Amino acid sequence: MKGRPYLALVFSMIFWSFSFVWFKIANRDYDPIAIVFIRLCIAIVFLSSFLWITGKFKKVKKGDRKYFFLLALFEPFLYFLGESFGLTYVSSTVGSVIISTIPVFAVIFAWVIYRERLKFINYLGVILSFAGVIIFITNSTGNIGMNPKGLLLMFLAVVSAVGYNMVLHRLAHEYDPVTIVNIQNIIGAVLFLPLFLIFDLRDLLATGFVAESFGSIILLAVFASCGAFVLFAYSVRHLGISRANIFSNLIPVFTAIFAFFIVGDRLTVRNGVGMAVVIAGLFLSQAGKNRKAVVDTDFAGRTA
Repeated sequence: MKGRPYLALVFSMIFWSFSFVWFKIANRDYDPIAIVFIRLCIAIVFLSSFLWITGKFKKVKKGDRKYFFLLALFEPFLYFLGESFGLTYVSSTVGSVIISTIPVFAVIFAWVIYRERLKFINYLGVILSFAGVIIFITNSTGNIGMNPKGLLLMFLAVVSAVGYNMVLHRLAHEYDPVTIVNIQNIIGAVLFLPLFLIFDLRDLLATGFVAESFGSIILLAVFASCGAFVLFAYSVRHLGISRANIFSNLIPVFTAIFAFFIVGDRLTVRNGVGMAVVIAGLFLSQAGKNRKAVVDTDFAGRTA
């Protein structure tokens, strides 16, 4: 069925869009580090079970271990720190728009590091996306209408995701995508464990089990960290990276819609204009790129 890859893409983008909303719900009762650590543990169980059932476990080469550690340091560790704490200061919609600029930054770094040449329309898209972000995060007087700390933390996530993509370039053709994500999640959980034990364990025990918030963590792990990634990988296999990657530009649109109905986020006309400009710029930045350039930015901004 020719439409299956496209249907899988739409659902994967919906799941990733929901992740911003699910985090806001979980954050009502649980601290960011606890949310991330529990989420990683659940995702590891699901992905490891999948690899065990399918018999796709693959041993990591000794020379690649340092790259897997660096991969996990960027994402999930630094990425989730930036995104999770950033979302405590900004709305889920704002967070998704900032995160959606990751492919643009990846384009710039891929040019700097790998000397990949882009078309004029791609550079125009980069500039346009920056303009859209500025429109979105400023008010009518030109001042930033959102918490600066939240914006800095969200951009830490952006930079971390770009670093993740640059390291991923060395591993993407050698290992299965699910294997890569499972290993980076395992290393990430180890990195988060000391922080969880020191800062959040006591509060977690004091809070106890809150059905709605803990349910959101499970949804984050199963749908955003596992299901969305598998669906996206399936679509890439059938459509190619370039055609599949462009669908990531739908994430801020879906997030704004879901956040409006579920957690009550409000959008102004200026926010809407800024979002439209960001998305238009993202489309232009992705237009007509060669296959190699897109490989480097394939998994940009997706919390695995």
